[in-house]
Amino acid sequence: MNSKKSASNEKQIIKKLRDLSDSDIAAHSQRFFKTGKGEYGEGDRFLGIRVPTIRKCLREYRAISLEDAIELLKSPFHEARLLALLILAAKYSATKESAEKDAIYRSYLSHTKFINNWDLVDSSAPQIVGDHLFSRDREPIYRLARSKSLWERRISILSTFYFIRREEFQDTLAIAELLLQDREDLIHKAVGWMLREVGKRNRNAEEGFLDKHYKEMPRTMLRYAIEKFDEKKRQAYLNNRT
Repeated sequence: MNSKKSASNEKQIIKKLRDLSDSDIAAHSQRFFKTGKGEYGEGDRFLGIRVPTIRKCLREYRAISLEDAIELLKSPFHEARLLALLILAAKYSATKESAEKDAIYRSYLSHTKFINNWDLVDSSAPQIVGDHLFSRDREPIYRLARSKSLWERRISILSTFYFIRREEFQDTLAIAELLLQDREDLIHKAVGWMLREVGKRNRNAEEGFLDKHYKEMPRTMLRYAIEKFDEKKRQAYLNNRT
């Protein structure tokens, strides 16, 4: 499909999304996703469409080409990028062709500058990067963990959610260790969340990591990790950090 056709399809989808927009929802989203100056989502633009509505659009547009989905991913509108990523994840899951899966995975990692908020990462990284690397060399997620990009680092740890769900924890724990000194709160939350998910399946694995690192973990990361612990154990970790 040529680029002119892709651009035309992208404009058609944006028109549909504009028709679904709501200015009050958009204003709330601008605040919720921290789009102010100096905030992590600085400059992001919202049409004002709730996620269930976007998922309904997925049913309508999931058959568009990979090229069209990537054009949509380049949109300045957050909801359009979310729809594009949901389409990519759906296409990856649906196809049995290894070449097509590889093309989706490579396209995803070639366009990470557009995957630039936490919900965009969380709704796509496990389904595409995690799935793709589950039976392959996992070095790419380690490269992402060392990236200067906040969002690539979040892609790294969230990708391991796919492994966690299949009872594999080694990479999650290794990536968590790499990100212990990260400066970003969104990484602290993501790492703590993934550690908590490990603990839901194997408490010994999580506690082994915590016993080694809890004193150096950012407090937010630790709080997220121990959220499901009983109060006595939670306080033991929180109050014995020095």
